[in-house]
Amino acid sequence: MKNLKIAIQKSGRLNEKSVQLLKNCGLDFENYKSSLITTVSNFPLEILFLRDDDIPGYVEQGIADLGIVGENVIDETESEVNYLQRLGFGKCTLKLAVQKDSDIKDLRDLNGKSIATSYPVILKKFLDEYRIEADIQMISGSVEIAPGLGLSDAICDIVSTGGTLKNNGLKQFADVRKSEAVLIGRPGLEDNEILAELLQRIQSVLMAKETKYVVLNVEKVNLPTITGLLHGVKSPTVVPLAEEGWVAVHTVISEDDFWGKINKLKSAGAQGIVVMPIEKIIM
Repeated sequence: MKNLKIAIQKSGRLNEKSVQLLKNCGLDFENYKSSLITTVSNFPLEILFLRDDDIPGYVEQGIADLGIVGENVIDETESEVNYLQRLGFGKCTLKLAVQKDSDIKDLRDLNGKSIATSYPVILKKFLDEYRIEADIQMISGSVEIAPGLGLSDAICDIVSTGGTLKNNGLKQFADVRKSEAVLIGRPGLEDNEILAELLQRIQSVLMAKETKYVVLNVEKVNLPTITGLLHGVKSPTVVPLAEEGWVAVHTVISEDDFWGKINKLKSAGAQGIVVMPIEKIIM
């Protein structure tokens, strides 16, 4: 069967985690820092390293079969691609921001104002939704300096932590669009066997990342309460201990769910609680 091609960011905030995800899926490849294309040695896949803005177009045109890219880039390029899997990293928000002493207090105050952005398509749709007439200034980089230079009254830019905004005397004003990295595919790829295998690997890695393997000891008399708190992938595994009347409970649980239940488990008699990372979960 012909190799599939997947496009990922050559450099930038999604590159490292995209590479790590593929390697966690058991894919063996090298030279990804110095090449524009590399072949996976143990799976029928080739990896293209591109500018993130180019990835949706390459997938839409069928030059690449798959791509890992931010949702904001897909919307901005208005590419026709299939969403296959949300990947849980690269989370950010496209936000409106103004100078700290600005007289702009709500969205209506943007009427007649100028807004600098690298995302004019997304911003225009947002403003149209709220019936706001503003002058959109397209800037390819360093958008956050525009208000300070008198180039605009506000900006619309990607925000992860907000540190860059604060450093430039700006404050977050409104959310335009939330985004995260997604796996996309070209139309017509739905029944491909290689894609199905890759998706299974990716989903097993993502599921494992969100869960933990938990082992704890408890007296049999308290077992019903403990198992009621721990549902696991199927149900908890219960193993008798050498000490009469005690058992070990093994299960898989969401890490967030575990920390929310830790005090309930201890109150129900759980002892010797061990929490371990999981490499992969195959459903």
